[in-house]
Amino acid sequence: MLPWKRVLRPLTALLLTAAVAVVPAATARADSAPSSGWNNYSCKPSATHPRPVVLVHGTFGNSVDNWLALAPYLESRGYCVYSLDYGQLTGVPLFNGLGPIDKSAGQLQVFVDKVLAATGAAKADLVGHSQGGMMPRYYLKFLGGATKVNALVGIAPDNHGTTLSGLANLLPYFPGAEDLLSAATPGLADQVAGSAFLTKLNAGGDTVAGVHYTVIATKYDEVATPYSAQFLSGSDVHNVLLQDLCGLDLSEHVAIGLFDRIAYHEVANALDPAHAKATTCASAFS
Repeated sequence: MLPWKRVLRPLTALLLTAAVAVVPAATARADSAPSSGWNNYSCKPSATHPRPVVLVHGTFGNSVDNWLALAPYLESRGYCVYSLDYGQLTGVPLFNGLGPIDKSAGQLQVFVDKVLAATGAAKADLVGHSQGGMMPRYYLKFLGGATKVNALVGIAPDNHGTTLSGLANLLPYFPGAEDLLSAATPGLADQVAGSAFLTKLNAGGDTVAGVHYTVIATKYDEVATPYSAQFLSGSDVHNVLLQDLCGLDLSEHVAIGLFDRIAYHEVANALDPAHAKATTCASAFS
């Protein structure tokens, strides 16, 4: 075995554990989330907010940690809010979103059906961070999700893949590295710009008819790069650059999903466009 391959195997394991530095340690599972509206299957959508909101975590995230701020933000505004775990790898607890993304989309399909059955709603709205903003597009495009989803809001989604600030461009210089990445963490390999998964996902257009798309990006994103690759093309797409709304917002890839209330204000606008209010720096206090 080449020396660099000996390094790459423990490096993959290190990447899994290093996520602790940017994702808060999990202390609960979805079933123990607040019962007042977050994963409360007795919650019934109101006339004001008739669709349940399904939150889709990002790579290395889970159904609780990714949403400790956004879930209560939406729940306090009267939404029935739900979150799922997806993309688990055997022997890797807490950190999800690492399995093949097409299989993860199948898990989302099952979860949305469960939420719709419990709430009696005809459609759901999806809000996802990072991979969680991109993966649902597979569900919408290939698994019939477009008939069950009204809107998809992606927070820093890697819709056209990522170069990981240029690091992914180095993979071809290490023979076998891409195969090793695909075998160890297929969910990561699927997100590399130019992957077979992304080529299939984006062939024939970014969107499907009947779904409203919103993308919220930050120019300081160091993970889903370049940030412009997050944006979608289509007739029913609203692409938002956070710094166009508030030039003082310095959020990067993790912060925009975990606690940025300016981004959350745009999420609320996307979920209820009829009552949208202008998003500014002051939205951080709304």
